[in-house]
Amino acid sequence: MKYTVITGASSGIGYETALAFARRGKNLIVVARRGFKLEELKATIKSINSDLDVIIQISDLSDTKQAHDLYQTLKDYQIETWINNAGLGDSSMIIDENLDKVEKLLRVNIDSLTILSTLYARDYANVEGSQLINVSSALGYAISLGSVVYSASKYYVSAFTEGLAGELRLQNAKLTAKILAPAMTETEFVDNAKNVQNFDYRSTFDKFHTAKEMAGFMMDVYDSDKVIGLVDGNYEFGLRDQIYPILENF
Repeated sequence: MKYTVITGASSGIGYETALAFARRGKNLIVVARRGFKLEELKATIKSINSDLDVIIQISDLSDTKQAHDLYQTLKDYQIETWINNAGLGDSSMIIDENLDKVEKLLRVNIDSLTILSTLYARDYANVEGSQLINVSSALGYAISLGSVVYSASKYYVSAFTEGLAGELRLQNAKLTAKILAPAMTETEFVDNAKNVQNFDYRSTFDKFHTAKEMAGFMMDVYDSDKVIGLVDGNYEFGLRDQIYPILENF
C-alpha cells in the first residue's frame, strides 16, 4: 500500500488537500497537533471512500525532535508523496516581534521542513513516482513589510526546494521536488498570525482564495512536471519552472 503524507492537515489547505487526494483514491497519513480535528478529517475521508486507509499522527513540528520522531514512526510505510504543509505566520514589524513566537515560526517553517524533506529525499530519491511538495508562499518570492520574518522563512522554503529540485535533476533522481506558493487564502492562518479570532477576509481583502481552491492548485502541481505552482500579485495561478538562478559551478 502507498500513502500520501500531509502535515498541517487539521485545517485549511492541508485539510482540503487531504480530501482532494482522497478523491483520487489515495491512502493518507495526516499529521497535526490537534488530534480531534484529524479524527474529524478521517471521518470525512471515509465518507468519500470507505476503502481508504487513513492514519492519524499527532505531532508538534515546532519541536524538531518530534519531526525526527514522526519520520521514524513512518519508516515502515511506502510513501509516494510527502507534503510539508504545516507552517506558522506572523504579522509584526521586526522591532516589535515576540521572539518566542519568531523562534517557533522558524522551527516549523524552516527547521522541521528541512528535516522532513531531507529524510524523505534520502529514502525516496530513486523511487519511481515519488514526490515532495513543500508549501511556500507568494511571499517566498516578494517581501511584505510588516511580515518580514514570515516572508524570509518562505524565501528559505522556496530556495531550499528549488535547490533540491535542481540537485535531484543533476543526479538523475526519480524523486521530484515541487513548491506550492499560495497568496492570501481563507484559513485559520491569519487568526494565528495576528492573534485574533474569526478574521473577516471579505471585509479586508479584495481578492483571496479559499482553501478548497488552493487544494485544487495543489493537485495541479502534483500532476505537473513543473517545479512551482505560484499565485501571482493578480491572484492568478500558474505553473512555472525554477525562479531562482541555479549556479552549478559557483
